[in-house]
Amino acid sequence: MRLLAVLLLSLAATLPARAADRVVFATNWKAQAAHGGFYQALAGGTYAKAGLAVEIRQGGPQVNNRPLLPAGRIDFLMTGNLLHSFDNAKNGVPVVVVAAMFQKDPQALLAHPGQFKAFADLKNADVAWIAKDAQFSWWQWLKSDHGFRDEKLKPYNYQLGPFLSNRRSVQQGYAIEEPIAVERAGGFKPEVHLLADHGFSTYSTTIEARRETVEKNPELVRRFVEASILGWVNYLYGDRRAADALIKRDNPDMTDDTIARSIALMKSLGIVDSGEAQVAGIGAMKPERVKDFFDKMVRAGLYKPGEVDLSKVVDYRFVNKGVGVDVAKRLGGGK
Repeated sequence: MRLLAVLLLSLAATLPARAADRVVFATNWKAQAAHGGFYQALAGGTYAKAGLAVEIRQGGPQVNNRPLLPAGRIDFLMTGNLLHSFDNAKNGVPVVVVAAMFQKDPQALLAHPGQFKAFADLKNADVAWIAKDAQFSWWQWLKSDHGFRDEKLKPYNYQLGPFLSNRRSVQQGYAIEEPIAVERAGGFKPEVHLLADHGFSTYSTTIEARRETVEKNPELVRRFVEASILGWVNYLYGDRRAADALIKRDNPDMTDDTIARSIALMKSLGIVDSGEAQVAGIGAMKPERVKDFFDKMVRAGLYKPGEVDLSKVVDYRFVNKGVGVDVAKRLGGGK
């Protein structure tokens, strides 16, 4: 028996190691701190330990990675919030959400300090600088649930000047980016009113996969999702220097200061590791919350009742397992 064991060990040593599964993961914008967990999983070897050879392809203003997923040219896609996912299910696009890295959508309204006492008062601003696409999505929810009015609208063209020059105006902003730009350009910290803290209950920074991949290779999906979760834990609470180097390589406009400030905002606002994620793990998703958000979007007039089969929006098998919760606590996070 001992001789047999030695022979088996010798045979195993001569066999080639199993090749890692090649995975192409695309994001929806240029590399930044909001993508940090994925870069951490790559730089820190977490994907490699999961048997994955991952290529991250960044998006950008001239890059639309979305149609590449159903076409089979990429394996996973980082996208925005559940509105995109509802549209996919409504239109029969054969993709499904398998995780949500952000418990809160970072979309926010920014205001000058001391001009408005509460979120409810923002609807009384002189002007609301809102981009066209937002006017036809979450602005409709602000109208239905919070009484905002179209006559306040002005198109936001991603220039800060109009907002900075009018103290009684409000402006849309990605809560982990625009406040940094406002502080640099205007010399003050804007008040950040996160829509998620006032009922905009969507998950964000979701991971989508082709339905075919989920059905035929769920083990691949599980490994990618869980490695990404661990990447986010280590990016928020561990040594992120190697990940930041990859981010700056892909996006040379990104700086250490911007990344550090963005991460600080992620933590203070509870964007990634809050609520359900602190028990069920980063990436957590619940069907009750998906339905709650859909019902709000119906009330806002974006969908009709029953128009979207919610069972086709998310596959919950790959999250809610507490992956990384112990690691976050050990590193001083997850509180």
